Amino acid sequence: MKRADILEYYTVAGPMTSGGSHGGYLKAAPGGIRELAETVQHLFLYDVVAKDFYGVDVPSQRADEIHLRSTQALLDRIIQLDDSPLVRPRPLDKRTIGRCHHFALMTVAVLRAHGIPARARCGFGAYFNPPQFEDHWVCEYWNTNERRWVLADTQLDAVWIEKLEVKHDVLDVPRDRFLTAAEAWKQCRLGKLDPARFGISFVQLHGLWFVAGSLLRDLASVNKMEMLPWDGWGAQPEPEAKLDSSQLRFFDEIAAMTCDVDKSFDAARKKYAEEDRLRVPQTVFNGLKQKMETVDVSG
Repeated sequence: MKRADILEYYTVAGPMTSGGSHGGYLKAAPGGIRELAETVQHLFLYDVVAKDFYGVDVPSQRADEIHLRSTQALLDRIIQLDDSPLVRPRPLDKRTIGRCHHFALMTVAVLRAHGIPARARCGFGAYFNPPQFEDHWVCEYWNTNERRWVLADTQLDAVWIEKLEVKHDVLDVPRDRFLTAAEAWKQCRLGKLDPARFGISFVQLHGLWFVAGSLLRDLASVNKMEMLPWDGWGAQPEPEAKLDSSQLRFFDEIAAMTCDVDKSFDAARKKYAEEDRLRVPQTVFNGLKQKMETVDVSG
């Protein structure tokens, strides 16, 4: 497919990035990446670091906000807490409780509402807990002036940057500081990086099986089905699973398609559309809640 057609595909909202009845809020938000990042950072509060970074105890009755999947569901909650335009900074107690996926998803949704090609990428950040690569999501958007895809981590506000001592531009993340799931898989399979360095350190989940699961989430995301980081379905391996030769070949193929999405766009779209074990089904397994849940794309 031509580059222009690919860019057009990523300017149109998918089921998870449509604002639905709240679409006007997305269009009224800033389309410039730096202004947008500041806006998104004032919409969400990352629960895991809320106490240490911001001095906030997340109320137990609000903990389930991290499980909101769609942009419309997020906007329902954001507006319920504060119905002012998104550009208005929310105080900490009025921010929706979220995780990295929510920052990336909202960034993608706003950019698409402005006609800017964008997609959420599932992968691993090298700047949270070196030398580990921690499970993470960022926005990848098309910079028209520079004619390239740029990785923007809109989760990292000044507090995060100071706490983590981040030195790079978080809105133009170097490709060696954030590895997409495909790049992580490739480096592990080549023996250049240890799979034990990839996963979630604070719950001690690491390994090639984890990278394989991220591969499927990233494939779904580039097909505009951006799921929660702990959603499981289809071909995703069980925790701590040892992958056999057939599985390794299968995930090698997925990684080859998503390592350079534009180059393999048609193949990635066709593979996702044709294989039941790759497509997001109507129900997925919520790994944190340990139960099946219906994927409600309407919010």
